Amino acid sequence: MMSISTEEDCWQAVRVRDRAADGLFWYSVRTTGVYCRPSCAARLANRVNVSFHSSREAARAAGFRACLRCRPDEPERASAMVAGACRAIDAALAAGEAAPDLAALAGAAGVSRFHFQRLFKAALGVTPRGYAAALRAGRVRAALPDAASVTQAIYDAGYGSGRQFYAAAQETLGMKPAAYRDGGRDAAIRVAVTACSLGALLVAATERGLCAVRLGDDADALLAGFQARFRNATVCTDDAGFAALVAQVAALVERPDAPAELPLDIRGTAFQQRVWDALRAIPPGRTLTYTQIAAQIGAPAAVRAVGTACGANPVAIAVPCHRAVRSDGSLAGYAWGLERKAELLRREGAR
Repeated sequence: MMSISTEEDCWQAVRVRDRAADGLFWYSVRTTGVYCRPSCAARLANRVNVSFHSSREAARAAGFRACLRCRPDEPERASAMVAGACRAIDAALAAGEAAPDLAALAGAAGVSRFHFQRLFKAALGVTPRGYAAALRAGRVRAALPDAASVTQAIYDAGYGSGRQFYAAAQETLGMKPAAYRDGGRDAAIRVAVTACSLGALLVAATERGLCAVRLGDDADALLAGFQARFRNATVCTDDAGFAALVAQVAALVERPDAPAELPLDIRGTAFQQRVWDALRAIPPGRTLTYTQIAAQIGAPAAVRAVGTACGANPVAIAVPCHRAVRSDGSLAGYAWGLERKAELLRREGAR
């Protein structure tokens, strides 16, 4: 993961034309009046004529126009196409219909199927088919607990057949669909609630690793909320062998900057997993904006989806979503409270 925190970092990225920096910042050249991506192949400008901008809008506001060689404004047009396709897929699945195919999406955007697929994958990191599959999986997870039947939940989510869903059910849900619908029936989960300096701390794990880390003000409420979700799972609260893992998590609350290799058993869509991996790669004491994270995972247009994935993180601190901030550096979007997010960053000496 790149570290872009100073103008010198930016200049070094421009000097080597680092594609990994594209989307993290833009630079302008006073003598030509244009702004470019860091990877622009144009002749390297004199450093004294170069300025750096956090967004294309900022570069344009400063009076610069888009470079005709690297076309830094192209993502905006692509984003509009991709956003329209996402809305079409969302609407179809919400109506219980099959998602529009690639030909229909490309036709609506006015480009070829090949070009549209490339633009879509560059923006979101998945193909339109992959996006629809992730969306369907999310709808099933949300619908299963209250559905009249597993079959009904599957078809309501837009699956054309049960086989299509069951093929990926284990990775999507972490258990059989019927067990997930029935509150985790047949699942074995160890859980403990303890006190820490940030309030109450709930730690839960399967045989594979941590599946939940939650912070709150009321220990009983944390445990009740967890047990309500997995009401029929075999929940063990007095496993002595589990104590060591709980102690590791509690120690990480006190020292979130300390090295930690905790076993994880967290399930989500492919996109969520990529965001969570990116969060785990942010060094302690550093933060990245949602825009920067989107760029890091190769989906610069998916800023809002990155924020949603951060909010869906089931293991606080172990996956450090507290290190994600707004573009202006302010704090937002922490499920366990902004005061806790600020305190975790303070303990890391974040900058």
